Amino acid sequence: MRTALNLNKSVIEPPTAAPVQRLYTASQPHHTAPVKAIAILLLSTGLTLGAASRSLAADPDPDDLPDIGSPAQAMLSTQEEYQIGRMIVRGLRDQDQILEDPEVSEYIRSLGTRLSSQANDGSQRFNFFVVKDNSINAFALPGGFIGVNSGLLLDTKNESELAGVIAHEVAHVTQRHIARSIAEQSKSSLVSTAAMLAAILVGVAGGGDAAMAGVAAAQSLAIQQKISFTRANETEADRVGIGILARSGFDPQGMPAFFETMSRHAGSSEINIPEMLRTHPVTSTRIAETKERAAQMNVKPEPESMSYALTRERLRVLATPAGEDPREYYAAIIGNEPDATPAQVYGRGLALMMAGQAAKAVPIFQRLRDADPTVVQYHTALGQAQLLAGKGENSLTTLQRAGELFPRNIAVTVRYAEALMQLGNSKRAHEILLDLFNVVPPTPEQAKLTAQAANAAGDVADSYFYMSEYHLMSGDLLLAINQLQLALAVPKISDVQRARFEARLEEVQQAMPKRAQRRQVQGDSGNRRRAS
Repeated sequence: MRTALNLNKSVIEPPTAAPVQRLYTASQPHHTAPVKAIAILLLSTGLTLGAASRSLAADPDPDDLPDIGSPAQAMLSTQEEYQIGRMIVRGLRDQDQILEDPEVSEYIRSLGTRLSSQANDGSQRFNFFVVKDNSINAFALPGGFIGVNSGLLLDTKNESELAGVIAHEVAHVTQRHIARSIAEQSKSSLVSTAAMLAAILVGVAGGGDAAMAGVAAAQSLAIQQKISFTRANETEADRVGIGILARSGFDPQGMPAFFETMSRHAGSSEINIPEMLRTHPVTSTRIAETKERAAQMNVKPEPESMSYALTRERLRVLATPAGEDPREYYAAIIGNEPDATPAQVYGRGLALMMAGQAAKAVPIFQRLRDADPTVVQYHTALGQAQLLAGKGENSLTTLQRAGELFPRNIAVTVRYAEALMQLGNSKRAHEILLDLFNVVPPTPEQAKLTAQAANAAGDVADSYFYMSEYHLMSGDLLLAINQLQLALAVPKISDVQRARFEARLEEVQQAMPKRAQRRQVQGDSGNRRRAS
């Protein structure tokens, strides 16, 4: 009998049937403690890397990565930007700040791709994700990583407003505003770079966190000089962003319309000012200029996607603070179902699922799916509700049919695999996830789920391999190497597996800086000596 083995010091188990869950375990105000913890983590990383860069300066090695703080590298290369951005995202993921929900993630990636494809920069990579934060904010990191807070999506009134904010952040990336601001600070080091990126996420953080206060006292002026995009940066991002918005088929008036919403927020008390206003100040001149640009564009906007409204309701339910019941919200706005919008009915079904009333949600999702079978979210929600209601075979039938209608759709494949694993057919789950993995560029959460399915199916070596891919996507090369070495150590692997694992291991090792390679070799030698 095969048993699940330890992957990266934690047993990988099949996921439980709880696909709908709260984002927050407690209701928290803006500038939450978890986000501060990320900042401290990043600042600590920056200090560590800063010390390492000073060590490199004392002992130069041409094969090592360049010291970002040196005058010769004052302007970051695109690869260095990507590495820094990936480091920040890994910190967010490690702190459980990134929402790993297939339906929400698929929508925000689709919207981001639609916009970034019109950015006239085919060489720039982009990664879009949703952050578990109820504050109104979005941010661009070096390397094309763009985060959108759940609170921002809920505060927009239409898809063009949301697209306008994201287009603005895409423009910050394509115009390389962060790298340019660092280049203007000739004495900038990797320490202050990491501090700057942490501050972008935190903004003006209130509260009594002693560690954060100490950092702020020591570096507040330097950080503020670096994170505050100049007026020229903001004007350029507005100009470029509104062009991206129009070319993507959205209403260009969506950008100034949301600026006006932000401006109204600015009239409230300081504690309630949205995070976005702190990093992207809105003035009447800026609103007027974007309105004028939008009016000059002869654009016939495309119809708003159903996915926008459904994603808002899904986030509304997922983000319900502990102690609150999302059913109360829908009871207040829905007198009876025929008067409600399809998105509101969808949200009500999700609220019932969260409250443990999946059996009541099943007929709601069945009516929605039968009325419009072209909407992916109706199929996946119905499959989830049936699984939670104890109707496993019905769930599998629903999701299998959805897979036939929407082949290799990420949300459908993930939900089908989750149901298969929950019902004991991990081998089939592994097969369909592997098919998706090999055809559609996977996300880190997909790689991890594929590893879970492989492990549950008894394919231990492959589970280690997929976990190595997960760590590679997160930028942790050492852990990726560790997982590949574990895969190679599994008894009786096939010749094909061995060749694949060895080839990937060699690729990863060659991608590591020479200094890190030497440390790994020294570590391996020490382990062998201890073993002997």
